[in-house]
Amino acid sequence: MFAVHLVLSFFSKLQEDPTKKVDRFMYAMHLHDDQLSDISTRFQAEMKKGLSAESNAAAAVKMLPTHVHSTPDGSEKGHFLVLDLGGSKFKVLQVKVREGTGVRRGGVEMEEKTYPIPEELLTGSGKELFDHVSESLKDFLHEKKISVEKKHPLALTFSFPCEQSALNQGLLLNWSKNFRARGVQGKDVVQALRGAVNRTGGMDVEVLAMVNDTVATMMTCGFDDRYCEVGLIVGSGTNACYMEELHHIDLVEGDEGRMCVNTEWGAFGDDGALNDYITEFDREVDAASNNPGKQILEKMVSGMYLGELVRLVVLKMAKLGLLFEGQVSDALRTKGKITTAHVAAMEEYKHGLRNTRNILVDLDLSSTPDDCIAVQRVSTIVSFRSSNLVAAGLAAILTQIRQNRHLRTLRITVGVDGTVYKTHPRYANRLHKVVQRLIPECHVRFVLSDGGSSKGAALVTAVAQRLASQRRQVDETLSPLRLSGEQLLLVKKRMRGALEAGLKSKGPSAVKMLPSYVYQTPDGTEHGKYLALGLGGTNFRALLVDLKKGLLQNSRLNHKIYPTPVEIMQGSGEELFDHIAQCVGDFLDYMGMKSARLPAGFTFSFPCEQAGIDTGTLVSWTKRFKATDCEGHDVVGMLREAIKRRNEFDLDIVSVVNDTVGTMMSCACEDPQCEIGLIAGTGTNVCYMEELKNIEKIEQEKGQMEREGEEKDDGAEREKKEEHAGIPKMCINTEWGGLGDDGSLDDIITHYDSEVDQNSLNPRKQRFEKLISGMYLGEVVRQVLLNLTRGGLLFRGQVTEALKTPGIFHTKYLSQIESDRLALLQVRSVLQQLGLDSTCDDSIIVKEVCGAVSHRAAQLCGAGLAAVVDKIKENRGLDHLDITVGVDGSLYKLHPHFSGVLQQTVKMLAPQCTVSFLPSEGGSGTGAALTAAVARKKLEK
Repeated sequence: MFAVHLVLSFFSKLQEDPTKKVDRFMYAMHLHDDQLSDISTRFQAEMKKGLSAESNAAAAVKMLPTHVHSTPDGSEKGHFLVLDLGGSKFKVLQVKVREGTGVRRGGVEMEEKTYPIPEELLTGSGKELFDHVSESLKDFLHEKKISVEKKHPLALTFSFPCEQSALNQGLLLNWSKNFRARGVQGKDVVQALRGAVNRTGGMDVEVLAMVNDTVATMMTCGFDDRYCEVGLIVGSGTNACYMEELHHIDLVEGDEGRMCVNTEWGAFGDDGALNDYITEFDREVDAASNNPGKQILEKMVSGMYLGELVRLVVLKMAKLGLLFEGQVSDALRTKGKITTAHVAAMEEYKHGLRNTRNILVDLDLSSTPDDCIAVQRVSTIVSFRSSNLVAAGLAAILTQIRQNRHLRTLRITVGVDGTVYKTHPRYANRLHKVVQRLIPECHVRFVLSDGGSSKGAALVTAVAQRLASQRRQVDETLSPLRLSGEQLLLVKKRMRGALEAGLKSKGPSAVKMLPSYVYQTPDGTEHGKYLALGLGGTNFRALLVDLKKGLLQNSRLNHKIYPTPVEIMQGSGEELFDHIAQCVGDFLDYMGMKSARLPAGFTFSFPCEQAGIDTGTLVSWTKRFKATDCEGHDVVGMLREAIKRRNEFDLDIVSVVNDTVGTMMSCACEDPQCEIGLIAGTGTNVCYMEELKNIEKIEQEKGQMEREGEEKDDGAEREKKEEHAGIPKMCINTEWGGLGDDGSLDDIITHYDSEVDQNSLNPRKQRFEKLISGMYLGEVVRQVLLNLTRGGLLFRGQVTEALKTPGIFHTKYLSQIESDRLALLQVRSVLQQLGLDSTCDDSIIVKEVCGAVSHRAAQLCGAGLAAVVDKIKENRGLDHLDITVGVDGSLYKLHPHFSGVLQQTVKMLAPQCTVSFLPSEGGSGTGAALTAAVARKKLEK
């Protein structure tokens, strides 16, 4: 009693200021910004806990995946039935969605009817509850004269926590809001509804989607505002949802795109996370509820409990003599006598005090003006705390989104519904201000849901239909690029036939099979200094290679790269070779070796007919080179003439090789089993060591080499080598890029490839190369994107000038976009660099297109290579072949998946061959030096 007396004595001094009296009594409900930031941080930690597969089971905030992958884009349309089940009444609706008009412009029309749910069904059997819902649906169809013969897509708004494994599946976790129907918890709600529809009979409906009311709110608002990616409910209950990056949601397979997560944030605090913010009044409310210890945040925030919190505070103050002169009425002692509607009425701007007095009269309380002011203040503090807690939760969600997307600032819209937010006179304004204070780096717009969750459920279904239709159309568009195992076997067979045809002395062949006059790979005895020269793309490279016992010494330091201007590439042949001679002179000057007559190897990465190791007649230009008076001429002779014209230095040009041959020679220096060279970069080509007896083009040399091989191959050497090793061989530069120039690939060439071919510098040439190489893949992707955009499947159907620009989509973008480490936001950034404004859905499709084009390229490369290794195996009469492929080229080295798909394809198509891949470190330049060293060593013998 003495303690009570002290409290009464203390507060009596404050009677002249009723608001201060209440503030002092309710200090624990006053939350300052630092406390709200702390709560926000705790909630974000709970979100991450719920998203993780390891910690989800123990998480209070369940973060339930909804399988809603996209918000509306305005193109949705159709007629949908909706069942909205979440309270003591439920609604049946027909929703008509018109494309491109928006909710507020009449884009969504609704007819609805509300049906009561008898109280005995709330606690009866689940079968009886869903039978009632199904019978009401049938009644609605008859009343609205909606055909029961036609199949109708149906969406279910189900405002209870469910674990969804698909958009049209959901296991009920627990009932709330006075629902206790038996036999439903832990069961699939959609399946329960389907069973009821079947039992009712006489209608044909397909349940396409089940959504939470929070998700539906977000979708409704998203139809008019494409920035709306958060849904918020503050009504009888409270909840929030938002679009989370899919790779953060452990409970769902896949990592591309986004998915709406239903946070079920009402349970925040169930694990004690809010214990230091919970008051004695919160504990009383919780203890008297139907689910003690559960939904702690919801009991501090939502409309079902705000009125009761106010009643308990007023009751306690009255008992302490701080209100009504200590008088307590029976009504005030009765649970539920102050409702959230009363709280809103007490806080009205003009009539709040009058409303407060009337409410107190209804409670049989005799109040003074100060009592009315004090009770009104109690309502304000309780509702203000509610909006503060909601703001803290929203701040956590928006921070998560901003951090996910690596943004300094975030522009976003929150779609909101619920009676507390809608009807409370000051709630929304307070919420907005606190959110702005807590996260100033986020520019947040709040949009009130127009039409509630029913429209949203229909829109979820409409979006699902749009995405399914889009998926079908994208699949149809990409299907010609997706090659079956049978098609790859055909490509392998055709490549094998082209290889055989090219080796013959007579008859046409699209694959040229050019002899290189390289008879062996390095054996480790090569030595000396060699100049390596390389022309194959937009750059010319000069390299000084110092060989000691077959090893490269300091080759990385002694090189220079010179750009080849377009006017030189497409000028006269004399200008081109004068430019090369000038670059060589500059390099020798740089190395201080202009007076030395160095042996040189020349890598010339264009198709050449060779009559010897140091001659090469250009067959045709590729890779955008068009220099005149070169085709049909010896390129070594042209280089020698250019060096003679400069009259500054002299070179001993020992060999000319293709970059593919140079790559093989470079890798053979490291691995003696390397007898194949592969280039997969700007262009593509393969070379390999072929047995001389199979090369009809050099019949005379073949006989001579066979005789030399018989003379030199003594018994000791035979013991060290495999049976085939004594057979003379020559490296063949296949020039496999020409496969298909005779029409042999027409059945796999798409109209996208044909567009690329027609717009190239060499139409109807190098057809295989145009399916594989880096020079063309980006352009193939652009053609596909153009087709999808014209079909309305990308970039909102807007064909920009950038997208119409040939060559804008470089192949390097494929490597960037397909990188496993690159989030979709960064994919959007790449597209923005190209002037393409994309959505998340656009980014997913673009990534898929890039993947389809590069995957096909790697598979075709693998099919061609499988033909080569099988040929080598059969040449040597082996049951199994172990061989190494030396590889160079940016596509193989830099693309995140190309090498893996290539290797997998070779393994599948050539199962009797064990093929190792060795990336070239020194490149074709050092290979040219090694070729020169091998050739010189042979001459010295």
